[in-house]
Amino acid sequence: MNNSVALAIQHKQHKDCLKTAKHQLGYSLSNQEIFVKWIAEYEKLLRHIINGFEAKPAIQEELFQEIALNIWRALPSFRADAAVKTFIARIAHNVLATHVAKAVKTVKTQPNNEPNSDSLDDEKFMSNHMVFCQQLNPYQSLDQKQRQMRLAQAIRKLKLEQQQVITLALEGMSYQEIADVLAISTNLVGVRLQRAKAALMQLLEAI
Repeated sequence: MNNSVALAIQHKQHKDCLKTAKHQLGYSLSNQEIFVKWIAEYEKLLRHIINGFEAKPAIQEELFQEIALNIWRALPSFRADAAVKTFIARIAHNVLATHVAKAVKTVKTQPNNEPNSDSLDDEKFMSNHMVFCQQLNPYQSLDQKQRQMRLAQAIRKLKLEQQQVITLALEGMSYQEIADVLAISTNLVGVRLQRAKAALMQLLEAI
């Protein structure tokens, strides 16, 4: 057997193995390219959403990696006619809902006179959401960083369903997009959003 024939057989075997692996895993070569593109394009969105639920950087990074892994696993089920942003946000909120449910069982309330370590990371939270903050008249005397920190602290104290709608709304999502992410009606989105805003106002006044 000459070298050319051997190389041809080896090449065919490699292609057959790759084809088998792709079939078993359910992924195509293009999936990796799509995944990398999505993560690059929506990383900022994901980190903003995560920040609305968790303040500690180490846990934020763990959550980001978990969300990315779930996006990779779910990629083969993505429909071409679906919105990528909604698909990714839904996965993120499923992961974060589980995270919050676990955290509620173990959370320990800190005395008011103790410093809250979360405040060290709040200044990174939602730097592009000052339109909302500027509507809070009692806080107009505060600087931008202080308003961001107080808004971040308040959002993390909301009920899960309120955290979900307010974080997505602050990312500029429409009622329909939020409804698609959370699998609820647009009317319910409106109700939850109004309640979230009212609760935020009360929390901000109490901070």
